[in-house]
Amino acid sequence: MYVEVKNYSKVIKGIAVLKDINVRFEQGIVYGLQGKNGSGKTMLMRAICGLIRPTEGSVIIDGKVLGKDMSFPESIGVLIENPSFLANCTGYENLEILASIQKKIGKEEIEETLRAVGLEPSDKRKYKKYSLGMKQKLGIAAAVMEHPDIIILDEPINAIDEEGVGLVEDILENERKRGAVIIIACHDKEEMERLADEIICIEDGKIAEKK
Repeated sequence: MYVEVKNYSKVIKGIAVLKDINVRFEQGIVYGLQGKNGSGKTMLMRAICGLIRPTEGSVIIDGKVLGKDMSFPESIGVLIENPSFLANCTGYENLEILASIQKKIGKEEIEETLRAVGLEPSDKRKYKKYSLGMKQKLGIAAAVMEHPDIIILDEPINAIDEEGVGLVEDILENERKRGAVIIIACHDKEEMERLADEIICIEDGKIAEKK
């Protein structure tokens, strides 16, 4: 499993938000995207997800061209910006609804994932009553619960307490060992260095350097 972003540029309303991006992501590695707000981190994540189409270039996943051979990646878990769920459903109910789409997992896996992020499966509170940290944890749970080939997490530790950060680290380590391609963005430099095996710096829509 690999993801290759090849000669990728994206122009939106006359503004180049991504400029000739060339980068390859391999399985079993946690990649960290580092850069200021507006640098292009989230746009690159959107490009890999198929949520935007290139002005030039392509995204290739295991030899298949995104937007040509497939509309979206076949196995991907995503958390970009703020998670959004059904307000009047519990955390478990929300994940159950999502899991029913592909029918890859059942009750046991959903409960296991909720516990892994620090949420209680039997909690009867509706999503609208969740704190910001709980909402973020549910977003991470939704992204990883089906153990997809590609995992993309934008600011995964945002609003999460210290204990929760440790749980996220454990999840990423387990998914890395399983062989997923993992791409994260994090504004906290120290946390990024702890979470990521390889850091890719983005400036003004371009790859600046790798660490």
